[in-house]
Parts: sequence; C-alpha cells; structure tokens
Amino acid sequence: MSIPFYIRNSTFGLAVVAFSALGAATGHATEFKLGHVYEVSHPMHVAAVSAAEQFKACTQGRHTIAVYPTSQLGNENALNEQVRFGGVDIIFTGQIFASSAYKPLAIGAAPFIFKDRQQALRYRDSAVFKELWAGWNKATGQHILSAGYFGAFNVTSNTPVEKPADMRGMKIRVPDAPIWLAFPRAVGANPTPVALAEVYLALQQGVVTASANPLPITFAFKFYEVQKYVNPTAHLMEFVFWIVGDHVMSKLSAADKDCMQKAAGLYAERSTQLIAEQEDGLRAKMEADKLITFTKPDIAAFQATLAPAVEQLAKDLGASAELVARVKGI
Repeated sequence: MSIPFYIRNSTFGLAVVAFSALGAATGHATEFKLGHVYEVSHPMHVAAVSAAEQFKACTQGRHTIAVYPTSQLGNENALNEQVRFGGVDIIFTGQIFASSAYKPLAIGAAPFIFKDRQQALRYRDSAVFKELWAGWNKATGQHILSAGYFGAFNVTSNTPVEKPADMRGMKIRVPDAPIWLAFPRAVGANPTPVALAEVYLALQQGVVTASANPLPITFAFKFYEVQKYVNPTAHLMEFVFWIVGDHVMSKLSAADKDCMQKAAGLYAERSTQLIAEQEDGLRAKMEADKLITFTKPDIAAFQATLAPAVEQLAKDLGASAELVARVKGI
C-alpha cells in the first residue's frame, strides 16, 4: 500500500490564514477547504462530496467546498488546531479529538456506554448531545453543525481475542489522543498512538500487532491484508463532526449559513446511512471473500473488566453522574 505525502506540521495552517480569511471577508465567490483523514472509498468522504455538491447548488455557485481527503491538510490533531486558526475552513473530527478543547464532549466515547448501535444513534439525535456541542462551541468559538455515526470499534489482531486476558501485552494501535488509552490499559495491552494514515505500515512492519477501528475503516484501509482476525468487541461508538471555523461562519450571509447547515445535515445523514449499511454487510462480504477471520469475544467479560476504567474516565472528563445517567438512559 503506497503512503502519500502528508502535511504533518500544524503550523502549515498559520501560513494560509491570511488567504483564507481574505476570501471569506470579501463576500465574493469563495472556495472553502474541507479536510479529513479518510480514504476516498470511505463513507465519510463519499458523504462529504455529496454535501459539497449540495452546498454549491444551494449557494448558486457563490461559494464552493473543496474536499481534501487522506490527511492531505494534516492529521486529525493538526486539523483541529488549524480550523481554530483559520488555516482550514471545515474539518471532520471525532468527538474524542474534539474533546481536547472541551472534555465532557467525549463521554459518548466511553467504552461500553451504549448497549448497541441503536442506542448510539438515538444519542446522535439527542438533546444531551446537542448540549455538549453547545458547550464545545462556547469553549472554542467554532461551530459544530452536525455529527455522522462513524461506527463501532473492534479489535483487529494477529492472534484471536476472545477474553480480556488475550490482550495482555498486545501492542495495539490507538488514535493519537489520550482518551483512547482507557480500553487497552484496562485489559493490560500496550497502546501505541499512530495516526490513521500510518496504521497500515505500522501493522505491516510490526510496530504494532493490533489495532482498534470500525469495520468500514478496516475494509477501506485494507487492514485485512496485514491482520488475521477481527474481534467484534464493539467497545466504543464514535461520531464524526462537521465543524466550521468561525472565520467562515461569521462572514456568511444568513442564506449561505442556511446552505452550510443543510450541507452539514446531508453529510451527517448520508454518512450514518452508509456506515450502518457497511456494518450490516461487510462481515458477510469479508468472510465470503476469505479476507479475515472473525472471532466471538466474551462481551460480558470485557464490560466487567472495563467498568472501573469507565467510572474513572467519566471523572477525568468532568462528566457528572447526572450526565452519564442521561447518556446511558437514552
């Protein structure tokens, strides 16, 4: 698998601030940059392209959105920084990465906080999730406009994982954000932060021997070529936000803000639909094509092992018992 050149230095964003802000301030036709880290075959990118087309039509060509996939504008940490400085106009980022600016936002990513996908999808549309968005918006001055369901995280590995003890000592890749460490540490694994764009090579070279990703990511990035097992733990549910920088939103007319919101809404619904469809169908396809072997983990054992870690995580996030109860009760 070839790995393209990626811009990793977040200071890149500072170099283009003046240009980006100038375009938004003029009121003339502007091309907004949307950056994300996913492959072009991934539902998040497919939905982004559809949303960009709708935005152009809605604004009658006054403004357009250029979509930059596969970390072309930086990894996820860099994108979060750049949107605040005006280096990127729109980003896709998960609740965990975004929570670096407002910790309670990540409570929906606590291991096993949801019983299943249906509950996670109810949370996506819930008032409590929107309240957390508002808290993040206030803390950052930027704008979460929507959230797409990203999927349930499973463990891929070179040895089968059926119980927590099977992960003891395992070198597992996690995204480069501290909150991701809770699950692997609770089961005795050795978590190693690796940016998504670099995971395939890290697995291929043995830098890590396992990874945690939703099934659509495992498929789109072809991790089945460098892993032997998918262990469907579904231990974490993630959502990916459509975030627009205030340097954009503050300059748009009311009509164009409405167009931006509609585009964000289309992205959220389309990506959620596609991810759910893939989760429902990919296992059968991957098994039929003999791409990888699926195991049957003891989910109850994982839940029991993780319970103390989840309680501590909620405290670390500043999530009150009331907030946790509201999320679990959806």
